[in-house]
Amino acid sequence: MGDGEEPQERDVTMQLKMPGSFTTDETVQLRVPPPGTSGPESEEAISGISASEVDSPTSKRIRGGDTADQTKRDGNGNRNRRKAPRPSLGSRLAAVPRLAPLLGPLAELTARLAPYARRMRPQYPRPGRTDWRRWLPSWRQWLGGSLAGVGFTGLFLVVAYAATDIPDNLNSYATQQDNVYFWADGTPMARTGWVQRQAMPLKDIPEDVRWAVLAAENASFYSDPGISFSGITRALLRTVGQGDTQGGSTITQQYVKNVYLNQDQTISRKFTEAMIALKLDNQMSKDDILEAYLNTSWFGRGTYGIQRAAQAYYGKDVSELNASEAAFLASLLKGAGLYDPTLNSANRERAVERWSWTLDRMVEIGKLSKAEREKYKEFPEPLKSNPLYDTGEQSDYLVELASQYAKSAADISDKDFDLGGYQIYTTFDKKREAQLTDSVTKARKKALEEDPKTAKTAHYGAASVAADGRILAVYGGPDHRKQGYNESNASTVPAGSAFMPFVYAAGLEHGVRKTRDEERTPVTGDSLYNGDDDVPVTTPEGPYWDRSGRKVSASNDGDVDYGQISLHQALALSVNTPFMQLGMDTGLEEVRATAEASGLLPSSIGAQVPALTQGSSTPSAIRMASGYSTFAAAGEHTEPYSVRKLTHNGTKVVLKLPDARRAVGADVAEEVTSALTDSFRTAHPDGAPADAEVAGKAGTTEDDTAAWYVGTYNSVSTAVVVYRMDLAKSLEPLPLKGIAGTTDDSVPYGIWSGATSPLG
Repeated sequence: MGDGEEPQERDVTMQLKMPGSFTTDETVQLRVPPPGTSGPESEEAISGISASEVDSPTSKRIRGGDTADQTKRDGNGNRNRRKAPRPSLGSRLAAVPRLAPLLGPLAELTARLAPYARRMRPQYPRPGRTDWRRWLPSWRQWLGGSLAGVGFTGLFLVVAYAATDIPDNLNSYATQQDNVYFWADGTPMARTGWVQRQAMPLKDIPEDVRWAVLAAENASFYSDPGISFSGITRALLRTVGQGDTQGGSTITQQYVKNVYLNQDQTISRKFTEAMIALKLDNQMSKDDILEAYLNTSWFGRGTYGIQRAAQAYYGKDVSELNASEAAFLASLLKGAGLYDPTLNSANRERAVERWSWTLDRMVEIGKLSKAEREKYKEFPEPLKSNPLYDTGEQSDYLVELASQYAKSAADISDKDFDLGGYQIYTTFDKKREAQLTDSVTKARKKALEEDPKTAKTAHYGAASVAADGRILAVYGGPDHRKQGYNESNASTVPAGSAFMPFVYAAGLEHGVRKTRDEERTPVTGDSLYNGDDDVPVTTPEGPYWDRSGRKVSASNDGDVDYGQISLHQALALSVNTPFMQLGMDTGLEEVRATAEASGLLPSSIGAQVPALTQGSSTPSAIRMASGYSTFAAAGEHTEPYSVRKLTHNGTKVVLKLPDARRAVGADVAEEVTSALTDSFRTAHPDGAPADAEVAGKAGTTEDDTAAWYVGTYNSVSTAVVVYRMDLAKSLEPLPLKGIAGTTDDSVPYGIWSGATSPLG
């Protein structure tokens, strides 16, 4: 450009892409004047946009929401930044896939109604009117407003319906079931759980029961859309007026509330409930919804579901209910706390009225004949208490053992197990359990009559374990509600001389060593040991000294001297001193290892000092019975277990049952059993038939704090322990003071005998 020449106008165009406003053939051209120019010449017309130019790298794209900021220049050429406009409601709704198809028709409807809306636009004050009437809307305005309200309400409901999802996660508490325990013979033993529920297929629920519930709660269930518009309106009005929501729920809505939502009484919860109910009604069959509802509803007395309600109130399965009983159970859905007639007279009055109304309603809707209605004149009185609860019984101790084992053996978390639905098939023998419980109960009663003060702090633990590890029976205590811990599984008192068989087995298995350098030499039942009282214990280096500087020695019951005695005879006569020395010759490590291999828990084994051979270990009754059963099983030990099969709602659950493993040699087990057989026959020559396979031994402690009897009868080992302990003061065992009887009249043996004979 030379001197004197007029500056040529530079024409700069900027292509703008306007989504949704133009077709692909329409363009808008924005002409931007050179810097410094102003006036009319700087105002350019918009006349087109090229889509290709807009998207080219050299072009400036200006798109609503595409850039974080847009700029403009002020009069001095400075750039002022301004925030990009927020996306419109239309663009945000278009981003929701399920709503996109609705926006086109909606836009068309809006365009059609726009002229009418402009025509009906209010003018205030209205021309041609006087006084206050100038301010009243015309009928056209009233009509337009009403139609608009209906339209927007409908639009809101359509959008809400489309945007509502049925939750994937059910309310776990609402679908929780109880766990059912069975005896070894397959008969029911107990039911437990935070709630009592057992799901029942609809086909197993009689029609009279179904229609009693429908008549009382939702007679139009099979024809309604899942919600009641009039009921919802009443509930909402009640919420606005009084702050709560009541009534107005169909069975579908109640089911949604039970399994998907909470019990909050709010408008938002009620609205969400209605939306989910509508959608659920379109996705599930009516029968499926009814079945789910009947299995998840609360009926009081700790029960969920119609099956458990039938058992709790009438002691029968739901399949055995008649229409009259079903009508009463249906009344409980209004609130069990208000309609359980056993709670108070007002409840009974309400229950009778509701029961009668339900039966009449069944006749009214054609689901019960008038003739049959005439048969139900008397109110069907329910049971006074729930028979499913047996707290305090021995079964509570059995359930405790079985549940712990099931969770461990099947690797089930406490949380999953508590959700219920498990069927636990235990190893407990119903007859043996009854006989063991009866035997202990008689002994306890006798002690309380003879010496109530001493017997008040007496404790009795007992257990029977088969040679293959099955726990057949236990006695855990007098009342689980008062004494929660299980006596049969408690490691509280020493085994005393009942521990001798494990010392004997260790010596027979490993041999002995008198001096440190010599090889081990085998011992047999004929090997002789000094059986005199207070014989000092020796080691390869000489006498064994305790920390106080005194020689350690064992003492026989009654301070009797037996002289040289064979190990077999020493066990048969329960002579203590030979076994303390045998333990030292064998090695206390080997004694400990043999006891653990035979079934005693490592945590219960006593300190590795000479007193270990005298029964300083504190095994439970279950573990002592398990240890003796190892000898009855030819030296193979199987860990005691209480569950033989586990299913979840009928589907088998993998259960890791224990395998037998070798603890001691078969010849060792045979010799120990032989000595224990002689021990039993010597002490109780008339205690069992001559041809019975029976072996056993008493156990006493030096400080008279525990008395045992452990014996095996026909491959079932039973251990019984009696001791005293004042749990209110300490866990220290107290002297028995004769509560366990005498050698000739031993209470533990009496319990053992009563529990095993004639079962064996």
